[in-house]
Amino acid sequence: MDIYLNNAATTWPKPRRVPEAVADFLARGGANLGRGASSRRDRITLDLVLDCRIRLARLFDGYEGGDPRYVTFCSGVTEALNVVLKGFFNSFFSSSSSSDRAMRVISTSMEHNAVVRPLRGLEIRGLESRGLMDREGVRVTFLECGPDGALGPSVLRRALGEETFHLMVLNHASNVCGTVQPLEEIAGICREAGVPLVLDSAQTAGILPISVSELGLAALCFTGHKGLMGPQGIGGIVWNPDFASRVAPFVEGGTGSFSHLETQPSDMPDKFEAGTPNLPGIAGLHAALGWLADTGIREIGRREEELGERFLEGLSEIEGAVLYGRPTYGKPICGKPRRLAVFAVNFRDEAGFRDNGVLADLLSQAGFETRPGLHCAPLAHRTLGSFPLGSLRVSPGYFNTLKDMDAFLEAVKECVKCTSRM
Repeated sequence: MDIYLNNAATTWPKPRRVPEAVADFLARGGANLGRGASSRRDRITLDLVLDCRIRLARLFDGYEGGDPRYVTFCSGVTEALNVVLKGFFNSFFSSSSSSDRAMRVISTSMEHNAVVRPLRGLEIRGLESRGLMDREGVRVTFLECGPDGALGPSVLRRALGEETFHLMVLNHASNVCGTVQPLEEIAGICREAGVPLVLDSAQTAGILPISVSELGLAALCFTGHKGLMGPQGIGGIVWNPDFASRVAPFVEGGTGSFSHLETQPSDMPDKFEAGTPNLPGIAGLHAALGWLADTGIREIGRREEELGERFLEGLSEIEGAVLYGRPTYGKPICGKPRRLAVFAVNFRDEAGFRDNGVLADLLSQAGFETRPGLHCAPLAHRTLGSFPLGSLRVSPGYFNTLKDMDAFLEAVKECVKCTSRM
């Protein structure tokens, strides 16, 4: 028995058309993007990439009627966040007025290291360049979320009223415990304060509907290999055109266009896409987006909610189970889900907590794939009270069944008995 319950890391299995599209591109396509003589293979590649941009712009309801030029391809959401944050940093200190002595960024205590590490790195870079730029560098404020992992809108409103911030970065849903942030309220507060909002949609893209234009996002960063059901190594950014014009290119080089220029083109999408993109990955993502459109995001969300409910019902019957994030699953509030089917759990008795790493290994031997530890999100675990021990993360996906959840819960009961205490 092999049952995969680690979809927060990457979805598996993929729809059959996804690996078929990757293999077909490598076997029968393979032309580089904009680096040919307009042969049939060249045109097929151009059409593939353009149509993938169009599908992404429509899926996320991009600006200007879903203009595909404002979709940038990256290797994943981590690179996308680095492109946005470091590009904004570079342009900020080259163009800000003398009154802006420091770049101030606000975020939350539930962020993944894909956000935390670039921001901490920018703080260090800002400090190191103080003397050269007569600036105070970069200041990052991580607002404390509640024990359920959610940021209270009133907390954000108060913070933005007390200090001027130049950017906000938000993890739409926790990769640790599945808590979905109140995005509509947060986006509205940012708009009122004139603070650009950058969204990390790693866990929600393809699971929850997101409208970049209605929310007024500065940039949405996404990865292709999770809820979008594509292969690893592909992701990107959906930009607000005005914000994109304010961000400096992170990588510069050949684009297959404007070859007479010795500087990076400012035209989109060329501005942020130097070098050869992951074309097999784009082919796979293109196929995945077709499957997603045929299946429907709401149907995917419904299936995963059903699996989550079954897991929580069974977990409540296991003595010593500790569930982090204090979730109330069940029916969504006003059509907005409180959480995704991503769960952080530990098990304890009078003597202490069981070792979640050992438990994950025992479950793996029994045929169940999960993930123990800190999940690249130490701030989130501190917020939830599960640091430093971490937790066992259970994240079912669309291709799981209720029978899978029942079998897993039975296996947990047996494996917990054999697990040592931490």
